[in-house]
Amino acid sequence: MYVSMGSMIGLPVFDFLDMNKAPINYTIFLTFLTSLFIVYGFDIIKNGILNLINKMPNMDSLVGIGVIVNFLYSMYFVILIILGHTNYVHNLYFESSATIIFFVKLGRFIEKKNKMHAADSIKNLVEITPKKGIVKRDGEEITVTIDEIKPGDIVVSKAGDRISVDGIITKGNTYVDETFLTGESKPVKKELNSKVLAGSYNYNGYIEYKATSVGKNSSISKIVDLVVEATNSKPKIAIYADKISSYFVPMIFLIAIITFIIHLILNHPLSLAINSLVSVLVVACPCALGLATPLAIVLAISYCSKNGILIKNGNSFELINNIDTIVFDKTGTLTEAEMKLVAGIYQKEDLIILQNLETNSNHPLAKGIINKSKFPRYNVEKFQEKAGLGIKGIINNTLYYAGGSNYLAKKKLKNPFIDQKIYQENSANSKVFLFTDEKVLAVFFLTDPIKKDSFEIIKPLKKLNKTVVMLTGDNKEISSHVAKELSIEKVVSEVVPSEKLDFIATVNTNNNVMMVGDGINDSPALRKATVSISVFKGTDISADSSDIVLLKDDLNLINKLFSISKRTFRIIKENLFWALFYNICMIPLATGFLPIKLNPMIASIAMTLSSITVVLNSFRLLKKAHSK
Repeated sequence: MYVSMGSMIGLPVFDFLDMNKAPINYTIFLTFLTSLFIVYGFDIIKNGILNLINKMPNMDSLVGIGVIVNFLYSMYFVILIILGHTNYVHNLYFESSATIIFFVKLGRFIEKKNKMHAADSIKNLVEITPKKGIVKRDGEEITVTIDEIKPGDIVVSKAGDRISVDGIITKGNTYVDETFLTGESKPVKKELNSKVLAGSYNYNGYIEYKATSVGKNSSISKIVDLVVEATNSKPKIAIYADKISSYFVPMIFLIAIITFIIHLILNHPLSLAINSLVSVLVVACPCALGLATPLAIVLAISYCSKNGILIKNGNSFELINNIDTIVFDKTGTLTEAEMKLVAGIYQKEDLIILQNLETNSNHPLAKGIINKSKFPRYNVEKFQEKAGLGIKGIINNTLYYAGGSNYLAKKKLKNPFIDQKIYQENSANSKVFLFTDEKVLAVFFLTDPIKKDSFEIIKPLKKLNKTVVMLTGDNKEISSHVAKELSIEKVVSEVVPSEKLDFIATVNTNNNVMMVGDGINDSPALRKATVSISVFKGTDISADSSDIVLLKDDLNLINKLFSISKRTFRIIKENLFWALFYNICMIPLATGFLPIKLNPMIASIAMTLSSITVVLNSFRLLKKAHSK
């Protein structure tokens, strides 16, 4: 572009490549470089021609034919220039062929790279399950590979292990972490006849379970299948774009051919007929139309990245404008996904005793109570952890217990705090009681805190007339409490990944749903949504299942995204208007039937000017963005 067009706008060009001073060098140089691009973009040209032959023309057809016509027409003049007719140097249009191929290839490279990342993340998802497991055969524990575990085998899981396959507990009880599968923020108690899922983490108990679903039938494998299925589904917007292309491309060819035939019928010179045919194709070449959308999107993506928003799918800018429902995951999206001590009825010494007891436990609630704080260290004797109940230990010759209300009931103690206001206010939070054999000393309330920006994001979204929904695998009581705090009217709780996907599919009948999530369990639903957003610190699979990733821990970026999207879409519509208006004006002139005529050279310059118009209009996006 620089060598070909630079001298026309006064840019310095080396004398040995100047079209007027060294036309042969100039011609050979452009011919060589453009030939490389023709080889590089041969797949586009081939695909476009085959689609045209098969009567299914698309943008590849217009790009391919436009590139070939420009190239062959230019090659005709290359031969004349080499033969000594250097005055035809202005009839070369190589820059159009090379530039179109370059930008089409660049877009496809980025798309391919994103697909490779998604494939890697799906591979990592499969690898969450351990490669080996322990099975009981003939009374002995044997370590085998996952592939060797069959339905009906008795599998052993010890504290700290990951569950090897889906199954039903036949012996023991424990707490497991299923956050990455169900979104449940609290450890889930598992006992006799409870179902355990492959990949979940066994916190603190020894269990034996009967294998029920292995290999492709496991929960993890089903999630992978759901992600792949949702990924392969084609959005309506892409179908409409293909349909528009199927009409636009043949229309240009038809106009060009009719123009050629009419010139011959009117006994006009053959050179005029060929010039007019090429002029129509050149002037309708998809430079301006091709730049209208992607350039605005590239600039918007650049602006977003500087503000902590990673845009992976440029179509998102258009689709966001149609969003009327926004679905939020709870754990890790609206909340911190980390248990914290938020309140209680206790004395300072009660907390110190509890913290000393909890230092001997790996339970998630223990981490929330200790919370990296400094406290006096006491000697804890005869510490014992009761699976499903709590812990106990002797401090300063006194036996203390810590656990939930079921531990109180087992010790036949009544809850003395149940009628107090602070207890009722924290009814939806997790509770840990500290007590002795004789009385209950204190109660502590723990919760997965709501993110500060969660309170700030909902109200502006409602002002934009967006319907806000919370979709979570967490239990109904906790979910309802969080929703009430955030003024979210609609809550769908206790759902597994497949149910999340079904919910999004049901609501997303008009391509109008945005899904915001962070976990592996959100990935199928993220793929199915019209536009999907993975929040800061989300899992790799959720990030790669999303169109947009927030690189900052700030949900308010979603509101900024709506603002940027609105401006971007307005710029795109303006670009398309100018590109189409240009075609409407230029194609009649290119036919050669009007008093004002365009030869291919003028058509090429006009095409370049239309592209410049689109470029300058697109850069208004950055100017407006920086003024905000």
